[in-house]
Amino acid sequence: MSDFKKPSLPGSALFEAQADGADPAEMTAAGHRIANLLVRGPRSDDDQGLVDRVLHLADAEGLGAIADLWSHAAADSLAGALWRLYLLRTWVYRQPEQAAREFSSGKAYAPVHEVLAGVVDPPGPEEVIELVDTVVRGIVGPDFDVTLDRAASFAHIVGVGRAQLESGDPQSAAKLVDTALHLRRAAVLERASQLH
Repeated sequence: MSDFKKPSLPGSALFEAQADGADPAEMTAAGHRIANLLVRGPRSDDDQGLVDRVLHLADAEGLGAIADLWSHAAADSLAGALWRLYLLRTWVYRQPEQAAREFSSGKAYAPVHEVLAGVVDPPGPEEVIELVDTVVRGIVGPDFDVTLDRAASFAHIVGVGRAQLESGDPQSAAKLVDTALHLRRAAVLERASQLH
């Protein structure tokens, strides 16, 4: 028994070497606070100052710098819903032709809910960009639940379309349908005033 040595405890140098300077819990909390301020609006002068700084950061560094704070948020949270909206919008801007093709294909197999009424048939890349911008503009306003429903419908139709196309990727199509389910659940929570 005398040959057994107690394990040594890691010193502070080990933790300092692993830290990148950002506490994940603080980053998550900041992401939730920013999401709440962007959707619900500022409630104090301090909040307004934070909103101004966030908007300046978005102008200077791009929305991605803010959206990264939401990337690990639960799907049924306000930050998680904003992350999914950001991903959809970013993808449509990067690949509008693919988005239009998959949306058109999906419309043949999935019902187009009335929340997407007025979409040009068949939509081209510009129409799909306009649609996603219209959806995202609804973040700021009293009808955020409708914004989430519209985004869910769009993601569902595109996911179904992607699965139907010969060149489609079934796994990414399934992820889009999952995204639609998450957004629809967030809309239900928003209507119940439980999306935080």
